[in-house]
Amino acid sequence: MPVTDVTHDLDARTLTIVADFPAPPKRIWEVYADPRQLERVWGPPTHPATFVDHDLAPGGRMNYYMTSPEGERYYGFWEVRSVDEPSGFSFDDGFALDEQFTKNPDLPVSTNVFSFAEHDGGTRATYVSTYASAEALQAVLDMGVVEGASAAINQIDELVAE
Repeated sequence: MPVTDVTHDLDARTLTIVADFPAPPKRIWEVYADPRQLERVWGPPTHPATFVDHDLAPGGRMNYYMTSPEGERYYGFWEVRSVDEPSGFSFDDGFALDEQFTKNPDLPVSTNVFSFAEHDGGTRATYVSTYASAEALQAVLDMGVVEGASAAINQIDELVAE
């Protein structure tokens, strides 16, 4: 299991997940840079993702939906802030209301920094999500973000082993 540590800090409004992969940072970067690869790991195994738009560049937007086993779609978006290939990128991640990817004002948006660094012959990935308030962080914790994100990240090992 790649995920080695998960911590959340309500005072700092952060959720941090650390994962180690037996692949170089450039290979982990490629998972996020290629929408077809990203679809295989964004979202837990029971809710596969489909990226409709994928612009991993500063100012770019990535629109996606996850599909439940019953066929229900859950929409989301990324608004890319910065890119430092292959070391990482930052983006805002939010929930959308519909297939037009209209922002859902009732659900939290997080600012995320994903970083990839060489570590023990592979890559240490650090995923930090920051929320506007402790209440927003608690809301996503209650929604199961730790379990869902961990299950999603743990899928990367199989992908990079191919």
